[in-house]
Amino acid sequence: MSNLDLEQLREKVDAVNLQILSLINERASIVQDIGQLKEKQGMEKFDPMRERHMLDLLKENNSGPLDQKTVDHIFKEIFKSALDMQEEDHRKALLVSRKKKAEDTIITINGEKIGEGGPSFIFGPCAVESQEQVSKVAEAIGGKGLRMIRGGAYKPRTSPYDFQGLGLDGLKMLKKAADENNLAVVSEIVTPHHLEAALDYVDVVQVGARNMQNFELLKAVGSINKPVLLKRGLSATIDEFINAAEYIIANGNSQIILCERGIRTYEKATRNTLDISAVPILKQETHLPVFVDVTHSTGRRDLLLPTAKAAIAIGADGVMAEVHPDPAVALSDAQQQMSIPQFDEYYDALMKFMKQYELKA
Repeated sequence: MSNLDLEQLREKVDAVNLQILSLINERASIVQDIGQLKEKQGMEKFDPMRERHMLDLLKENNSGPLDQKTVDHIFKEIFKSALDMQEEDHRKALLVSRKKKAEDTIITINGEKIGEGGPSFIFGPCAVESQEQVSKVAEAIGGKGLRMIRGGAYKPRTSPYDFQGLGLDGLKMLKKAADENNLAVVSEIVTPHHLEAALDYVDVVQVGARNMQNFELLKAVGSINKPVLLKRGLSATIDEFINAAEYIIANGNSQIILCERGIRTYEKATRNTLDISAVPILKQETHLPVFVDVTHSTGRRDLLLPTAKAAIAIGADGVMAEVHPDPAVALSDAQQQMSIPQFDEYYDALMKFMKQYELKA
């Protein structure tokens, strides 16, 4: 074969490469249209039966010289790239995505700017049990110059026979204690029906783990003009978590704080498994501030400090933990709440850690 013949063949290969490129891009454009149509219709993007049909069609029409195994491999990669492109388009479209809004969302609560750099803190009892109980905790929190108190008035519990909370009366107690100590109230609402009445007493509406995919509740808190603390579901993927936040922002409320609170795994050493890697992922994928609930993720007082340190070190915008005047008699989650003296030691240790960390930085 002469050099001229070789050059002509190479030119043919270049021309075919350009044809393949043009056809692949044309196919990608069609797949994008299909993905948008599926999204509007609420359909899954990946359809294994459709992929099988396409591979069978290629097999029926493959006349060589490529063997079928090679053809399948090439087209499976093409199919995968198209699916990845659909997912990327979906992420770009989300209002909570970092690609939609590059700068961090800063949420001001009681004069404190959440997500501006330094970590914020939310402490308080698992459940509001009495005015005396919640007032003692509020005094301890306010005495440290902190700005927020948490407390459950509506308590979704695993057993229907466990303490379910004091409802609106509990919110009133929490609000009274908060006002006396210049604190903002963070409390969970479990149904849209309770939302309107609760707004007079709650500064930050919490959507709990069990309600992360309660879409009617997400829509309802999306229509209010107050911050929402959204907890990750017990077995929710990060993608599902992000899409739950999208329900809120899509209904008009961009004041969203994401909260990693541990997920359910096979591990029994802790109440849940703290997915600490979720913090930087959520910070990269979204523009929303991210908290870590060290109480519910571990269920163990002895792990509250090291996990809080880990959360701060990895870039969390805040830490949430539970405090009770007398945890031994608490009506819920007694084993995981700190007493007030334990809280004092815990907070001092955290402040010492943060000071050391800043010096190292």
